[in-house]
Amino acid sequence: PHRTELYEEPPPRCWPIVYSPEYNITFMGLEKLHPFDAGKWGKVINFLKEEKLIADDLIVQAREATEEDLLVAHTRRYLNRLKWSFVVAAITEIPPVAFLPNFVVQRKVLKPLRTQTGGTIMAGKLAVDRGWAINVGGGFHHCSSDKGGGFCAYADITLAIKFLFERVPGVSKATIIDLDAHQGNGHERDFMDDPRVYIMDAYNRYIYPGDGFAKRAIKRRVELEWGTEDSEYLQKVHTHLEGALNEFSPDILVYNAGTDILDGDPLGGLAISPQGIVRRDELVFRAARRRGVPVLMVTSGGYQKRTARIIADSILNLHSTGLIQLPGPGPGRARLEQMVHDSARDLSHLS
Repeated sequence: PHRTELYEEPPPRCWPIVYSPEYNITFMGLEKLHPFDAGKWGKVINFLKEEKLIADDLIVQAREATEEDLLVAHTRRYLNRLKWSFVVAAITEIPPVAFLPNFVVQRKVLKPLRTQTGGTIMAGKLAVDRGWAINVGGGFHHCSSDKGGGFCAYADITLAIKFLFERVPGVSKATIIDLDAHQGNGHERDFMDDPRVYIMDAYNRYIYPGDGFAKRAIKRRVELEWGTEDSEYLQKVHTHLEGALNEFSPDILVYNAGTDILDGDPLGGLAISPQGIVRRDELVFRAARRRGVPVLMVTSGGYQKRTARIIADSILNLHSTGLIQLPGPGPGRARLEQMVHDSARDLSHLS
């Protein structure tokens, strides 16, 4: 396999949190025509900085996926179709994009999405190396190898898994836990007949994309009713997550952590509270960490202004509960004191 920059080793002092300012989509206010908050990724990072969890030089800078990288999952025919602005307008659901010259569309719309896709691929390798990784963007689960849709132009989940299978020894089974409010039909189509990939998907059964064909790829289907609330939702996620991980033991868990399940989301139609989302993410990390399975988390859909704050709160919660730890310069101070204490205790047993 060719060498890719996406698999270069970041400095050990970096957190396995992947981001680039390039993620954010801004052009002439057109992004306001989509219910999506096209700057949510930067806002998540700003909240984490305010809370002193991270600093710019402590996160991993995402790199744009090249055409060669994208061809690991995509057909050349599909990538060529993105050279037509009207195709990109249909995929991103921003109609005026159809009237822009394609070089503008490439730079202002597709480059941010390619950078987020590169971020997911990078986070896959980081998760295996460090036990966990979070791409603050990505989660384009409606895109498959030859078809985009629902704001998803590149199949980053498929790509991250294919990269791991092809390039990381010892990674041969993956589980996708897709908890965005929508069915993840893109990765489902891509891994339809692949026994190495186990898919659990919990989604509102009445909304986009309603892809009956793709549903055949789901090993655990959790179809939710309009307005599902926290207690029922968390109980179902917990039960099925445990079932999924007991049924199939993966080398990597890809967690599509969409926040469009939030009460009041114009597209999701579910009624989960901010606290419910934080609890949900904790459940997934707990289940994976308990089994020693590396987790790659992507942020996916979430269409309200308050979404960024919730994602940041969830990451802060994962940190405060000890489910994600900082690399720190060597073992952290508290850890060193603990080691000294432990060795002193062990020596006292000997004497």
